[in-house]
Amino acid sequence: MNRPTDPPQTHEHELLLVTGPSGAGRTTAINALEDLGHEVIDNLPLSLVPRLIDGPPLGRPIALGIDVRNRDFNATALIELIDTLTADPRVMLELLYLDCATGELIRRYSETRRRHPLAAEETPAQGIEREIDLLAPIRVRADHLIDTSEMSPHDLKAEIAEWFHRAGAPGLSVSVQSFSYKRGVPRGLDMIFDCRFLQNPHWVPELRALDGRNETVVRYVTSDPRFAEFHERLRGLLLFLLPAQKAEGKAHLAIGFGCTGGQHRSVAVAEIIGNALAEAGWSVSKRHRELERRSAVARPQGSG
Repeated sequence: MNRPTDPPQTHEHELLLVTGPSGAGRTTAINALEDLGHEVIDNLPLSLVPRLIDGPPLGRPIALGIDVRNRDFNATALIELIDTLTADPRVMLELLYLDCATGELIRRYSETRRRHPLAAEETPAQGIEREIDLLAPIRVRADHLIDTSEMSPHDLKAEIAEWFHRAGAPGLSVSVQSFSYKRGVPRGLDMIFDCRFLQNPHWVPELRALDGRNETVVRYVTSDPRFAEFHERLRGLLLFLLPAQKAEGKAHLAIGFGCTGGQHRSVAVAEIIGNALAEAGWSVSKRHRELERRSAVARPQGSG
């Protein structure tokens, strides 16, 4: 005997809590969410959050910016709030945690010369260390974790748009990235494919200064006798896996392609695979870490 299907649960309120260490990009994320149609409230005291639930539904999601500067903030209180809201049938709650490497946070504070909120009379490094320890139990509760260590504000806004766009039902957003193994594997990748077995344009003098977005470089990489089968198998694998990932409720999938310098082979393959997935109907964003870094270094100081 077939059991009747339960009706889909509806929620009166959609809440997105946005937190993470100071300097990781919370303000940028909050602004991006506002542009996407969220009702944004920043630094609301934790004790006042339940009052939002007692009010009438807004008809759009609410993004709450929370960090150590919130009045009455402490990790225990935030965890208790998360548990309370999760148990409330009126609420659909998600937690977005913006992470960042300690060294990068120190660099950002040194550039802005700001005081850290937990180290008013000490070095920013001491405050950063305290805050990361304080937020550790919050980080493990995150529904979405974005590492901003190597992201510009523009990159973060694009990432937020990919994760939280509201065009119809939530789908699976795919981020395709290239990188250099010399500089290490980027954080947050769900799948990694090594492209170093393909013939390297670096050793062709007329191709060395170009990158994997150039048609001549692409032709060189794809002329490798092993490329056609690699591409066919990889494309088939991803088109098999993406629907399964979506069915499991995953909102974002990051796929990395690495090579020695992150300039030719990984870029070309990331572009080819990204385009193939987009043609198949998936929402795809592309990042090329080493090309972005090279562009930032070459950009004159003060330019936009």
